[in-house]
Amino acid sequence: MSALSDNLVLFATLVYLVAMISHAVEYALGNARTRVAAPPVRELVGAGGGAIPAPPAPVVSTVEAERPAHRARLAGLIAVGATALAAGLHLAALVTRGLAADRMPWGNMYEFVLTVTFIGVAAWLVVLWKRPSLRKLGLFLTLVMVLLVATAELVLYVPIVPLVPALNSYWFVIHVSTIVFASGIFLLGAVPAVGYLMRAGYERGKRSFPYTLAKRLPAAVSLERLTFALHAFAFPIFTFAVIAGAIWAEAAWGRPWGWDPKETWAFISWVVYAGYLHARATPTVKRNVATWLAVLGFLTMLMNLFGVNIFFTGLHSYGGLD
Repeated sequence: MSALSDNLVLFATLVYLVAMISHAVEYALGNARTRVAAPPVRELVGAGGGAIPAPPAPVVSTVEAERPAHRARLAGLIAVGATALAAGLHLAALVTRGLAADRMPWGNMYEFVLTVTFIGVAAWLVVLWKRPSLRKLGLFLTLVMVLLVATAELVLYVPIVPLVPALNSYWFVIHVSTIVFASGIFLLGAVPAVGYLMRAGYERGKRSFPYTLAKRLPAAVSLERLTFALHAFAFPIFTFAVIAGAIWAEAAWGRPWGWDPKETWAFISWVVYAGYLHARATPTVKRNVATWLAVLGFLTMLMNLFGVNIFFTGLHSYGGLD
């Protein structure tokens, strides 16, 4: 089962790469199409003059005229199909990892990243099902999937080991499942947040990098609304996860809060995300200012996931890295 899980992660990464390339093809082609120009009309000047058409323009078949747009749509559909297939392989990798370990597959940094990224892509497929017009955002989502899943496989991988005693509790399922779920939604929410900042700049006339990358993204207002909806959904779950962690800490260590590095950064993330939602609900705060707080919040989550596990030592040092 362990070897099967490892192979499934590899296949999922490759299929995510196929999805990303297909999205890039659709993004490059855009909505381009060859248009058939109407023949110009010449006017006769003089008595009895009337309009007569100019010599007919070369005929372009409908099939030829629609070809670029058809290719773009086809590439987009392939991208969505590949993303769904990769998500299925991703889920199978987690299930087989859990069966091999005889526990939930959240016991170390490698497994945590795999689970968070799966939640993110699964949530994306739900969003895409409800709002197909956002499909071109998939280029950036699949790019994130390729980078994070490949990093997990190449850098963070550790063999299956039993849980450390401190994690062997029913609170492991309650606390970690909610923190994983919220983190996956925050991961997805960071994609339209960055997309909004680029698209808003492009709509204001900025044509330098990286604003030109947003040329074919959905309208800025749609991206901003999606950003808010995802964060408003994830924040209460994240809040519950932090509270559950404090209750678990009281049961395991005799104190609910001890300013352990991971606890501290979880608190920082909570404050930043709360600040984002407050700023978003305040009419006097500009949307781009509020959205920058959402991006900052995700950076603090990355620090909590990678930085704390790699650079700090504490009671939450379960990354599994040497």
